[in-house]
Amino acid sequence: MGYRLSKIYTRTGDKGETALGDGRRVPKDHPRIEAIGEVDSLNSQLGLLLAGLAEQGLSEVSAVLAPCQHRLFDLGGELAMPSYQALNMAEVERLEAAIDVWNEELGPLKNFILPSGSALVAQAHVCRSLARSAERRCQQLNALEPLAGVGLAYINRLSDLLFVAARIIGRRQGVAEVLWKPAEKPQG
Repeated sequence: MGYRLSKIYTRTGDKGETALGDGRRVPKDHPRIEAIGEVDSLNSQLGLLLAGLAEQGLSEVSAVLAPCQHRLFDLGGELAMPSYQALNMAEVERLEAAIDVWNEELGPLKNFILPSGSALVAQAHVCRSLARSAERRCQQLNALEPLAGVGLAYINRLSDLLFVAARIIGRRQGVAEVLWKPAEKPQG
C-alpha cells in the first residue's frame, strides 16, 4: 500500500461519485461507501473514547481498545479495495480473549443496563451502537457483493467487546450500572 494522498481535494467527487481502491467509480451512497462511512464513524468515536480513557488513567482498557482503531482502518481498506485482505482470525480471537477476561471479572448480567452512568461508559456504548450500525451496513454490502475475510466476524465481535468494555469502565470508575426500569403496566 504505497499510495498516499498528496492532495486533500480532487474535485472528482463533486458530482456524487467516488473512486474505490481498484479504480472503480461508485455513487457516494453505494452500499460499499455506506459501510466505509460507518466504519469511519465508529473509528472516530473510538478515538474520542480512547482520549477519555487516557485522561482517566484507564490504560488497561486503552491497551485492549487502541489496536481496534488500527484494525478498523484495515477493515476500511478492505472495503475500499475489495481484493485487499488485512484482517485475520487472530484479531477476532484477541477480542474474544479480552471479552472472556473481563466477563470473568464482571460476572453474569442479571438485568438490562442503560448506556449511562458516566461519560466514558456512555461513550463506550456510543461506540458499541456504531459498531452494530457498521455491521449492518457491512451485511447489506455482503448481500450484494460477498465480502471475503473475517471483517464481518471482527466488527460483530468488536461490538460485543465494546459492551463489555462499557461495563468494565464503569467498574474501574466505581460507577454503578444503571439498570433498566420497565414502564409500569397500565391499571385497568
